[in-house]
Amino acid sequence: MKKLLVLGIGNILLGDEGVGVHAVEELKKETWPEFVHLVDGGTFTHDIFHILEGYDGLLVLDIVHGSKEAGTMYRLEEKDLVQDEKQRLSLHDIDLIDSLNMAEAIGKRPVMRVLGMEPENYTDWSMEMTGTIKAVFPDFLAAARKEIQLFIDEFGQ
Repeated sequence: MKKLLVLGIGNILLGDEGVGVHAVEELKKETWPEFVHLVDGGTFTHDIFHILEGYDGLLVLDIVHGSKEAGTMYRLEEKDLVQDEKQRLSLHDIDLIDSLNMAEAIGKRPVMRVLGMEPENYTDWSMEMTGTIKAVFPDFLAAARKEIQLFIDEFGQ
């Protein structure tokens, strides 16, 4: 049976920077097939390669710095991140790509997609997302559910 890891990345102490973690925590409240695992990855992407082992798919939820309006959503595949050095996946992108490479070196590399959102404030101490991000957060969750379903459909399960 193929398995999907939904990984929320971010620091909930820095406002919008925690959107990925907030999203995965909300999605954990829902019922998912047993092969869909939702994990709060925090900011430790350099240490997560061992978590990736055994997964066929990886959906990363995080902020993305794309120089667009706050609340803009992005859907990226790994090739988008590797080919475009200007596209920054939060503060964690280099570590995440390294983790995927390490997972491949010891076994199997999952297919990765990123669902991200342009932050408004990610530098000030706050456990609250800004009003701008809160307003589009339900849409971000809906997009995450859609991505999870796409993986499920691709797995044929």
